[in-house]
Amino acid sequence: MSFLGKLFGGKKEEKGPTTHEAIQKLRETEELLTKKQEFLERKIQLEIQTARKNGTKNKRAAIAALKRKKRYEKQLNQIDNTLTQIEAQREALEGANTNTQVLNTMKEAALAMKLAHKDIDVDKVHDIMDDIAEQHDISREITDAISNNVAFPNDVDEDELEKELEELEQEELDKEMIGINVPADSLPDVPATEPVAAKSKPAKTDEEPEFALLKSWAT
Repeated sequence: MSFLGKLFGGKKEEKGPTTHEAIQKLRETEELLTKKQEFLERKIQLEIQTARKNGTKNKRAAIAALKRKKRYEKQLNQIDNTLTQIEAQREALEGANTNTQVLNTMKEAALAMKLAHKDIDVDKVHDIMDDIAEQHDISREITDAISNNVAFPNDVDEDELEKELEELEQEELDKEMIGINVPADSLPDVPATEPVAAKSKPAKTDEEPEFALLKSWAT
């Protein structure tokens, strides 16, 4: 503001509405114009009914009703165009408001990340990671040294053991093929006492008395 403006009490700059306030005003205007549309549509329907009713009886009244209908239609068309402009402006403001919120959020996230990394030196991070890798290597070497059997060296021939195992498996297979490998629980029990000799049956005579008598009669 200039010196003369300050001296004579110049007009202060007015602060404009926020994006949210502007969007709210546009929505209220849309609602008002929508109600105006509905009112004009009802008026148009009434004028059409008046024109039909007086078409044959009162031509002047019918023509006057059609003229009013034309004015209402013109106003309705103007409101439609205005609503289209207002909707486009509201959508643009809503998009701008969304973009502003997204940018503010990203700005805050970037600031938070900057504060989180403020006390972190990249070179120190590399040094720490190198130390960790070195300690892992040392731990691995220690584990390998402990697991290496120095007192009892592994001097057994693995090929010889495998050959012996194959021979044992073949031996078991041969026993199964010839039926030697019979389960012990399937054999009958051995009797504890000696078996009793069977009693001899009395010898039969050559001829029974009745048979001898019949034979004598036959002769």
